[in-house]
Amino acid sequence: MIELADVAVLKFGGTSVATPEMREHARKHVAQALADGSSVVCVVSAQGRAGAPYATDTLLGLVGGRLGDAATDLAISCGESLSAAIFAHELCASGIPAVALTGAQAGIITDAVHGDAKILRVDPSGVLAVLHQGNVAVVAGFQGVSESGVTTTLGRGGTDLSAIALGAALNAQRVDVFTDVPGAMTADPRRIASAKTITHATHEEMSELAELGAKVMHEKAAKYAHATSTKYTIREIRSGEGTIIDERTVDRSHPVTGVTVAGPITWVRIIRGDLEKPSRRMELELEMFRRLAEDGVSIDQVSVNQSGVSFVVDGERGDEVRSLLGDLNLAVRARDGCAKLSVVGAGMRGTPGVIHRVVNVLSDANVEIVHLTDSNITISILVKHEDAALAERALHDHFHLESGA
Repeated sequence: MIELADVAVLKFGGTSVATPEMREHARKHVAQALADGSSVVCVVSAQGRAGAPYATDTLLGLVGGRLGDAATDLAISCGESLSAAIFAHELCASGIPAVALTGAQAGIITDAVHGDAKILRVDPSGVLAVLHQGNVAVVAGFQGVSESGVTTTLGRGGTDLSAIALGAALNAQRVDVFTDVPGAMTADPRRIASAKTITHATHEEMSELAELGAKVMHEKAAKYAHATSTKYTIREIRSGEGTIIDERTVDRSHPVTGVTVAGPITWVRIIRGDLEKPSRRMELELEMFRRLAEDGVSIDQVSVNQSGVSFVVDGERGDEVRSLLGDLNLAVRARDGCAKLSVVGAGMRGTPGVIHRVVNVLSDANVEIVHLTDSNITISILVKHEDAALAERALHDHFHLESGA
């Protein structure tokens, strides 16, 4: 039994372990962390993306394509288990002693919700035992075990969540999430050529960016890191460059950190009938929300006031919403074909004039604002879907995000 050095958790996504060449990049990061004096935990995804033989979507297709039961979770968890075994074998072959562990062996205890399990706690004793023996622990991400001993999976992006949860439980000095892009970006580089890597972001900013469409970090993992104050870095697998996420000091001279776009979105306005009793208005609103919930319609940007109710729904779902609510004493107005443009930055909190700047920029660009809300560190604007790219570029340029954050 050896004394543990500082713990480094290194997460490698599907593209980072898909080929021998990419696994060699991953192996070099492991070797460097060991040379730096760290005890190393690797968390790996299934190899490759949809179409690859052991990718999660491929395995899901073999069992009918639907999540939600124990047998499906057992089947789709095999991709990560195989990936952990292969990477551990290759580390050993290169002279780095390593042991592969399932999520259960790594102590990731979840509830019994199959396909999207919630982590209840992490018991890292199995991982610590491997580290104390001088080995690298290679953990299968995306998977855990219920308290009754049944294999569960953590949902899309679950390997990010596995890495953050293990990092928090092990009090790791370093959690690096390796991917095939150079960290979180100020905007989607496929749309904004001048988008740059965000060098530093707060946990709150990264949680918002992940929730609002930035695909580099899974939303649940970002929120878990925020809740546990777990510092982490999103790094490009080849260069090692990336974004540090911690509780940095906010620079109020640069209030905006990033811009995201999501869509298509449907904007819904509910105009009440002429009702005399407030209690009756409340009954109608409760019935409306009940119907939407029971039909599986997830709503966002909800506003309730004397003039009525408004909210947004992902996708083109205006006809569905009108059908659900059409027999109530409500005028339902649904506008399909919108996009949600979100401006995120911790520096906006307490900084006057940011909304004015946003509205002015969009007005100058001749972009119609369908609806605008702000909450916490985010301003969300609904625009016509065909105007989204123009609006995103205009705001990205105005807040000088091309210089990074």
